[in-house]
Amino acid sequence: MAGVKVRKGDTVQVISGKDKGMTGRVLIVDPDTQRVIVEGVNRVVKHTKVGQGDRGAKTGGLIHTEAPIHISNVMVVDDEGKATKVGSRRDSVEKRRADGTTYEGTRRVRVARRTGKDIE
Repeated sequence: MAGVKVRKGDTVQVISGKDKGMTGRVLIVDPDTQRVIVEGVNRVVKHTKVGQGDRGAKTGGLIHTEAPIHISNVMVVDDEGKATKVGSRRDSVEKRRADGTTYEGTRRVRVARRTGKDIE
């Protein structure tokens, strides 16, 4: 199974399903089930039992919340606001050990395949 290309905090666009075309920020990524929860996308109504909390406040009733959506139905949005595939690149960097010495290492950087620019 390939790694998940979408991370928490990414801005994504829905490319298929009932919410096609909507964009939102990723709140939760579950790599085991290959699903993500996107802010404002795939909203459902949950019916919960009405009760009383501390100080007499009412809890429950109809709760609007986001449901998970499959990761194949979303694409990361680049800095120009268009959906793009995600690739990676290895950059050489100078790393520092605990004793203060330095060495040459590499760091993986996520790259937008459409433009070639880095994804933050």
